[in-house]
Amino acid sequence: MKKIITICLLFVGSLWAKEYSSYEAKQHVGESATVCGKIVSGYYASSSSGQPTFLNMDKAYPNQVFTVVIWGESRHRFNSPESQYKNQSVCVSGDIESYKGVPQITVSRVSQIKR
Repeated sequence: MKKIITICLLFVGSLWAKEYSSYEAKQHVGESATVCGKIVSGYYASSSSGQPTFLNMDKAYPNQVFTVVIWGESRHRFNSPESQYKNQSVCVSGDIESYKGVPQITVSRVSQIKR
């Protein structure tokens, strides 16, 4: 019985432990994980539909390796994220998606971004 419990705990622990660099994220689209890298540029598209904020990891737009997306409806929870996180190394947790071939995670809570 102890062996089964240990195996279950190891399995559950491995689900929480999925952490990738921004460069590795492309191979893990569809997974729920944590992606780490440095925010090198950001942009608040205030006049675009949905008013998204884009935080680009490790390379600036249009060559970004990974993007963190914050939609306008959630932006009030963040303090000017495009400047707050710039030049910061962060880890972002959520579902890895792909938009035009670039992996991304959409965040709606500050707790999804760790410095």
